[in-house]
Amino acid sequence: MFASAISIWMAIVYIVHANDVQHTNLHERNASMGLKQRPPLFRDVVTILSRSHADRNVYPSAGVLFVHVLEREYFKGEFPPYPKSGDATSDPITFNTNLMGYPDRPGWLRYIQRTTHSDGVLYGSPTGQHAGKPTIIEITAYNRRSFETARHNLVINIMGNEEYPLPYQAEFYIKNMNVEEMLASEVLGDFLGAVKNVWQPERLNAINITSALDRGGRVPLPINNLKEGVYVMVGADAPFSSCLREVEGPHNQLRCSQEMEPAISCDKKFRAQFDIDWCKISLVDINKLGTSNSHTRPDPGTGILAEIGEYNPPSESLKSRDYYADFLVTLAVPAAVAMVLFVILGYTMCCRREGVDKRNMQTPDIQLVHHSSIQKSSKELRNMSKNREISWPLSTLPVFNPVSGEVVPPIHPDNYETTSMPLMQAQTNLQNQITIPQQRPSGKWYS
Repeated sequence: MFASAISIWMAIVYIVHANDVQHTNLHERNASMGLKQRPPLFRDVVTILSRSHADRNVYPSAGVLFVHVLEREYFKGEFPPYPKSGDATSDPITFNTNLMGYPDRPGWLRYIQRTTHSDGVLYGSPTGQHAGKPTIIEITAYNRRSFETARHNLVINIMGNEEYPLPYQAEFYIKNMNVEEMLASEVLGDFLGAVKNVWQPERLNAINITSALDRGGRVPLPINNLKEGVYVMVGADAPFSSCLREVEGPHNQLRCSQEMEPAISCDKKFRAQFDIDWCKISLVDINKLGTSNSHTRPDPGTGILAEIGEYNPPSESLKSRDYYADFLVTLAVPAAVAMVLFVILGYTMCCRREGVDKRNMQTPDIQLVHHSSIQKSSKELRNMSKNREISWPLSTLPVFNPVSGEVVPPIHPDNYETTSMPLMQAQTNLQNQITIPQQRPSGKWYS
C-alpha cells in the first residue's frame, strides 16, 4: 500500500517536471525568434460594460418596404440574469440606432419602440439613389437596470430594382392600427392579400408605412382602445380597379365633404380587420405625371455649405464706448416724466379744491335748510340718549314671590352655572297658592 502511494507520487512529479521543461523550451524558442510574450488577461472582471457583435447583413430592394425587428431576446443573453429568482419580469432594454459616423439615421429609415419591454423596429423604404451603397447602422442596446450595453452593426445592402417605381400607387389610411401593429408580417400580409383581391394585379408590394402622428395627427386619448392610425402605401403594375375608383365619384365626394362615410362596394373585404377611411385614399398614376416635373425639382445638393473663407474676428484695437450718457438718459427721462406727473397730481388734489363755501354757494337754499334740519335733529337725539336713565334688565333684579313673600336673590354668572339652569325657577311647595278665576264668555254655545 505504501509502495503504491510512493510510485503514484513519483509519477505525478515526473509529469509536472516534464511540463515545466516543455514550457521553458517553448518560451526560449519564442524569445530566440523575436516573439514577444502577451500579457496575461484580466480574470477578475465582474461586469461587462460593452460587447460588440459581428456585423449582420440584410439585402432590401429599392422601392420596397424594409422592416427589421430588434429582438430583445437576442440581446438578453449578453446581460446578467435577473437577480430575483422566480420573478418573470425581464430587464428593461432600449435601443439606440444611428448611421455610423453620424448622430442620426438616414432620412428614409425610421425607428419605433413603444415600451422598454417590447421589441424595437427599424422600417422604411429605400430609394434608388441608395442602391449599391452599403448603409451601416450602429445598434446599441441599453439595459436600464444594470446600465450595461451591447452593440452590433447592421449592414443594409440596398439592391437595385428594375421595376422601381411601380407605376400605380395607392395610399390607404387605416384608423384602427398603430405602426408597430401594422409592421407585423402577419397583419401586413393580410392587408396585402385583401388589396390584391380587390385590385387583382400581377405584382403588388408594400412601399411605405407612416404613422398618422407624422402627418400631423393627434395623439388619441387612452380610452376605448383608440389607435393612432397609419398610412400604408402599396404599388402595383396594373391599373386601379373600379372599386378603388368609386371614391372619386361625385356622390362619394359629396359625402366626404359632409364628413360622411362614402359607399364603397369592396369595403366589406377590409371591414373585418381593417377600418379604412376611404375619404383619405390617394391614387397616383406615375405614367400620367409629366416627366418635366422631375427635372424642374431643385438640386438638393450635398448638404455642405459653400466655402466662404476663414472667419476674421474683430481686432483688439477697437475703441471702447462710454455708456455713461446712455445710462443717464435711460434714468433721467423716466424720472423727469414721473416728477412732472407727480407735481400735476399734487396741484390738482391740494391746490384746486373747491371748499365748503363754494359748495354752499352752488347748492340751493332749500337743500341746505333740509340738510341743516337733519343734522340738528340727529344731534338732539344723540344728546337725549346720553342723559336718559337706562333700567336694569329683569334678569338682574331679585325675584319676589307674591304668595310666600320670599325674595330670591338674582342669578349671577360668577356664582352659578347659567348654562344648565332654566330661565325661570319653578315655584314648588306652594300650599296656599291662590287660583285666579278666569272670565268665561257667555253664550249658549259655550259649555
